[in-house]
Amino acid sequence: MLRIHEIFHSLQGESSRVGMPTVFVRLTGCPMRCVYCDTEYAFKGGSNMSLDDIMAQVESYGAKYVCVTGGEPLAQKKECLKLLKRLCDEGYEVSLETGGAIATDGVDERVAVILDIKTPGSGELAKNKWENLQRLKPNDEIKFVLCSREDYDWAKQLLAEHALNEKCQVIFSPVFSQVTPTDLADWVLADRLPVRMQVQLHKILWGETPGK
Repeated sequence: MLRIHEIFHSLQGESSRVGMPTVFVRLTGCPMRCVYCDTEYAFKGGSNMSLDDIMAQVESYGAKYVCVTGGEPLAQKKECLKLLKRLCDEGYEVSLETGGAIATDGVDERVAVILDIKTPGSGELAKNKWENLQRLKPNDEIKFVLCSREDYDWAKQLLAEHALNEKCQVIFSPVFSQVTPTDLADWVLADRLPVRMQVQLHKILWGETPGK
């Protein structure tokens, strides 16, 4: 059984799959409290669901892509790993959005791990599990959510020191309402960084509406 907050069908708003119709399976609970969190409602609540019930609801939407997210999905790691494998076995293209505070060992190799690296501005820098960088595969992605120019400079230095863009795709994203997309785009271009700059498509379309 997994504690599920919601399962819904929407457009992927982030990552290299942005714009793709996707089924989101949002698990309840998270060990982090990032200052910019936009899914605090998923810290508690939800209902217990079996893998069979989850799969039936996912199938009902008829989408090719499934994103397992939270909260922090790996907070329910044992059962989450089973869900990820089951989704892959049944032919879905699967991504896992994880905040980086829990080890990603055991995640099915077919899953695209979208790994956040928490910046100083997030308030959760100390919770980064740096060993997760050693597990990254070419189809995974690293995401920096940036609160300020200081966060950007910190991420830029980490990018260079660890040659992160040689491991997988790297995404720089501005915190909604704190860093303007134009400023971030200008910084990336000025520094000629080998990263993908993105904004959150779902917020442009639907604002802060849950389940979108």
